[in-house]
Amino acid sequence: MKKKSIPILAAGAIGAGVATVGIGAGVLFYKTVKRPGETDPDIIDEFADREKFQEYMVKMAPIGEWIQKKEENREFEHIYITAPDGIKLHAFYLPAGEKHEKMAIIHHGFTSKAMDGSFHIKAFHEMGYDVLALDLRAHGESEGKYVGFGILDRFDTLEWIRYVRERFGKEMKIILHGTSMGATTALMCTGVPEIREEISAVIADCAFTSPDAIFSHVMKKNYHLPPFLFMPVSNMFSQFLAGYKGNDYSTLQALADNDTVPVLFLHGSEDKFVPTWMTEENYEACRTMKDRLVIEGAGHGSSPFEAPELYVEKEKKFLDKVFA
Repeated sequence: MKKKSIPILAAGAIGAGVATVGIGAGVLFYKTVKRPGETDPDIIDEFADREKFQEYMVKMAPIGEWIQKKEENREFEHIYITAPDGIKLHAFYLPAGEKHEKMAIIHHGFTSKAMDGSFHIKAFHEMGYDVLALDLRAHGESEGKYVGFGILDRFDTLEWIRYVRERFGKEMKIILHGTSMGATTALMCTGVPEIREEISAVIADCAFTSPDAIFSHVMKKNYHLPPFLFMPVSNMFSQFLAGYKGNDYSTLQALADNDTVPVLFLHGSEDKFVPTWMTEENYEACRTMKDRLVIEGAGHGSSPFEAPELYVEKEKKFLDKVFA
């Protein structure tokens, strides 16, 4: 009886292990790729500690007031276009004046939305840029059941660029700005030949290198789980339901193809959600005009609030070189 029971027990253990991996991979997929309901707690924890967050709230308050005021013809226009797969995409448009010479297309982060980029909207508007603040697919007012993590969003951005060209013509200079997932999207855009021809620069704040890379990092750091067991199964869910796998594309692949677009890389030194080594990898992969800045003491996506003057000054100097 003992000899017979050993294979049975082994088979049971294997079956339980397979079930555990399957369930865990399914949870990972639905926690990340399915349309989010609210900001992920893991991201909030990495933004700032409670004391710093209160400081940031004080700094953000005037920006929120500025956004809400409808003076000096500063009123946001709602724009809708159709993505390549047929879903409706939404963005807010704010002109800087009547000339329409420069446009900043702003990409928010995971579980965020267009107006969460208010700091960047105000900064670029005051620099003389028209601003197009996107709701990425499956976020804000844009449709979509599944998050694109840059792999799908780069082609959505191409449709926004085509919209800008059709409405404002070929003379308008376009830059892309992104934070976290939005920064990853902006960097992935440099791998699309048509986009490279149309944009003048990219500013990427705390970009990760690929969905697989960031999911694996979070699984190991926060949940102490082995990614090599869970990621292949999670990618099967993603391919079947969302139409892509987390390892289908990366910023490193895009930057290897980018031979024209200048890139500014930004990151916070205390970012534990997207580690700074990902920006270092992106920086090293970039073959064009490039610069970087690490903001000391800043957590994930909080560099503009930790050192707002330094942040904007770096952007201005970089763009002055781009357009010199």
